[in-house]
Order: sequence, then structure tokens, then C-alpha cells
Amino acid sequence: MMQTLFSRLLAAASFVAAAAFAPVSLAQTSNFIELNPPQSTDAGDKTEVLEFFAYSCPHCNVLEPMVETWSKQLPANAVLTRVPVAFNAGMKPQQQLYYTLEALGRLDLHPKVFAAIHKDRKRLVTKQNIVDWAADQGLDRAKFESAYDSFGVSSKAQRADQLTRNYRIEGTPSIAVGGRYVTSPSQAGGYRETITVADGLVKRLAGQ
Repeated sequence: MMQTLFSRLLAAASFVAAAAFAPVSLAQTSNFIELNPPQSTDAGDKTEVLEFFAYSCPHCNVLEPMVETWSKQLPANAVLTRVPVAFNAGMKPQQQLYYTLEALGRLDLHPKVFAAIHKDRKRLVTKQNIVDWAADQGLDRAKFESAYDSFGVSSKAQRADQLTRNYRIEGTPSIAVGGRYVTSPSQAGGYRETITVADGLVKRLAGQ
């Protein structure tokens, strides 16, 4: 009896200790999660929309064209920022690929990365694979490699890791709105439903 009571007290104490160190608590609704407390954003007085994605993720490959179309329909007071996720070291090269394209002003190649991986079955899993692919797209090999290894790209990758932790992202794709809400295909019930839910959250914050 005493052993059972002790076990229960120990379990309760462990739960309280874990909760004390949790940076964000999550409140699950029917089709999105609410963060408490809300996260600070980098969009000033605009509503920040974060798309957490991974090039290797087949679900991100499906959702990406929908996100691109939606981004052109966002109100003027909302801004979309893509956040490449690296859950492990093996995903780091593709995370740096995104920020390298951004640094070079070549995000027009962003959808082509998805096509290369999911349609053409190219293994863009190492720096060398990625540099070779970039050169095939007409990019200067030396400039690409220099940007890939730059402090700026490394800093943005570290910031992406921090955002992934702060928003408690456990899977991709996920869309965060205004530092307060997170939705995904699994929560919203589908790809198009994800866009619908995210759009509704943007409008909610805008008071529409």
C-alpha cells in the first residue's frame, strides 16, 4: 500500500517538475494547437505565418504548391516565412540548401528542389550532392559553396532550429500563425484543410 502511494507521489512530482521546465504548453482544439504563452515574432506589426517544412518530406511536397498560391492571397498585414526543419544531423544539408538559395536570391529554385527529390529521385543528402545539383541549375559552384558555408546561412539554420523547438514542432509540414497557433494536415484533416484553417487563423488575428 505504502509502495503504491509512494509510486503515485513520485509520478506526480515528476510530472510537476517536467511541466515547470516546459517552455510552452499546448492546448489542442479540433483542428489546431494554441501555444501558451504565445511566441514572439519577427514580423513587427504584421501577422507572421511560419511554414515549417523539410525538402525530404513527401507531405511537404504536396502542400508546398498550395502554400505558394495561398501566400499570394494573404492580406497586406500578414507575411509568410519558410522555416526548413532539421530534426537530426542528416537533415542539416537540405536545411542549409534553402538558406543558401535565399542568400543568393535564387528562391525561384525552391520548388525545383522538391521536384528533384520527389520526382527525379535525386539524393540531395550531402553537401557534395547539393553543390553538384546547384551547378546543374546554372549556379556558380564556387559562389554557391561559399554561401553554403557562410556564417549567415549557419546563423539562419540555428534560428530555424530554435523556432522548431520553441513551437514544439514534431512533424512537417506545420504552419504557425501569429506566434499563437499551429496547424498541420494531421490536425486539420488534410492538405487543403490545413490552408483553410491557417487562413481562418490569420483572419482571426486580423479581427476579420
